[in-house]
Amino acid sequence: MPSPLRSSLLTFAALALLTQVGCKTTESAPAADSAKTQAVQEVTPAKASNPPAAQEVKAATPSDVAAVGKAAPDFSLSDLEGKKVSLSSFLGKIVVLEWFNPECPYVKASHTTGSLVDAAKRLEGKGVVYLAINSGAPGKQGHGPEKNKEAAETFSMQHPVLLDETGEVGRSYGATNTPHSFVIKQEGILVYAGAVDNAPDGEGKSPVGGTLVGYMAQAALETLDGKPVTVPQSKAYGCSVKYSS
Repeated sequence: MPSPLRSSLLTFAALALLTQVGCKTTESAPAADSAKTQAVQEVTPAKASNPPAAQEVKAATPSDVAAVGKAAPDFSLSDLEGKKVSLSSFLGKIVVLEWFNPECPYVKASHTTGSLVDAAKRLEGKGVVYLAINSGAPGKQGHGPEKNKEAAETFSMQHPVLLDETGEVGRSYGATNTPHSFVIKQEGILVYAGAVDNAPDGEGKSPVGGTLVGYMAQAALETLDGKPVTVPQSKAYGCSVKYSS
């Protein structure tokens, strides 16, 4: 039989072993909790990144103002005889829009000595639709059917002059000046927006770079030939569009 001393030693050893195991178990719990906490912290930033991503998508939403490469805003306006003209009716054809003010010096210069002399007639001869739009409000410079009829006769304009008295169409295109021009391809996509040419005097006598380039006509002809537009955008020059406010 084991001696009392040996029994006591065995009991003491067993207690010591149990105590050691218990301590290790207790000490491992905080480590596990720490790992879980770290894992949660690593996941949290990924969740927090969702709001900025949503803001980026919102910022990328197209605005209501026309943009090159996007669908041109449709409209329906009356010409000088009161006949309604709608952009959508010309789907399948290239359309040129020229913002017009018969009393603007730049418009007068462009139609008498500059790039707009016979421009519409030449483009229409190739199947291009040409429309002039006057977004001047009542009481503003160049407003009214009679003034526009006189100017159309003076400039030998055979294409329609459309009246946009509320300015809604002009604003939808971001038209800022007269003349400001836009070219729309057959599918209704805007392919050019800007000045009629690179001569900001309107007369075509002082082109930037020394050589006159008719941006608007060039864009229309390139589109007609199925080519990409060389200069899709430029800064418009001329008088400010005479909006209501």
